[in-house]
Amino acid sequence: MLPFAASAQSSLNLTQGVTEISQRVYDLHMTIFYICCVIGVIVFGAMFVSMVIHRKSKNPKPATFHENVKVEIIWTVIPFLILIGMAIPATQTLFAMEDTSEAEVTVLVTGSQWKWHYKYFDHDVEYFSLLATRQDQINNRLDKGENYLLEVDRPLVIPTDTKVRFLVTSDDVIHSWWVPDFAVKKDANPGFINEAWTKVDEPGIYRGQCAELCGKDHGFMPVVVIAKEPAEYQAWISEQEAIQKQAKEEEQRLLSMSMSKDELMELGERIYLGSCAACHQPSGEGIPGVFPSLKGTDMVLNDIDGHIDIVVNGKAGTAMQAFGNQLSLRELAAVITYERNAWGNNTGDLIQAADVNKFMNE
Repeated sequence: MLPFAASAQSSLNLTQGVTEISQRVYDLHMTIFYICCVIGVIVFGAMFVSMVIHRKSKNPKPATFHENVKVEIIWTVIPFLILIGMAIPATQTLFAMEDTSEAEVTVLVTGSQWKWHYKYFDHDVEYFSLLATRQDQINNRLDKGENYLLEVDRPLVIPTDTKVRFLVTSDDVIHSWWVPDFAVKKDANPGFINEAWTKVDEPGIYRGQCAELCGKDHGFMPVVVIAKEPAEYQAWISEQEAIQKQAKEEEQRLLSMSMSKDELMELGERIYLGSCAACHQPSGEGIPGVFPSLKGTDMVLNDIDGHIDIVVNGKAGTAMQAFGNQLSLRELAAVITYERNAWGNNTGDLIQAADVNKFMNE
């Protein structure tokens, strides 16, 4: 389902959604809309009637009274009662939207430039979710797909018929996690945790995106949520736990092994093109005045520790994010090796997983 056009609804109206809360929000929206329409008809109707009946060509005789207490009371009390009538259901809906108690599943959602990180509480499962739209489509070399800019490599998976709580935060700038079909839109503020929740009745794929202007790739930060039946979800979460446990064991095994230059360069190029080339360019030359070049620079040619540090920890105050928690030790070693030997750098340095691990634990 796409934002702004869920189901068969008009793209000009609010998304009706697929959860109880989203339906309550939609009903509240329509109730307030109809009240506003009635008020508009009465006010503008009275105005146009007055313009017609009391127009100058009919030589109307103006009233001589200056004020009327009854009229003053009426047009003060009636709007007050209308506002109270609107506030009661609005407040009830807001309370329901903020009630995250008794959640059965909790997911930590962390925004970063420009991706989402999901971590499941009570399960040893966490991963990043990145835009999966092909660069050829973005560059207009291929036709746009059905879910252009609204597809990711690893969607968030949640169970149906289950109250799921989201803890939303950020590790750099302000983002906003937004899924219209859930009526969930929460700002991700660095240093703070905001809460939201949903309970999806029907299995399906639901799409959203970052709704905060968070930097140059703001428009390339989609959200995709897959709702699975509880049994199917449980099988999936168990499978992911096993996969991640095996990956950690494999990573520890690799600490005592050395990869060849060809292996490091092949993997490093793949990681670089997927995670680094958008800023530093496939040629490694960067964008002058915006993103630094990696071709022939002093750090890349001479400072191994500095190179590992900036890839692992990023650089505060710049768009250079920390990849230490995004890539495995093997991937970090490979991309650093690639950068030190590509584009004519040819340092001959081979960075191994053990070198990165040693640096991170110093």
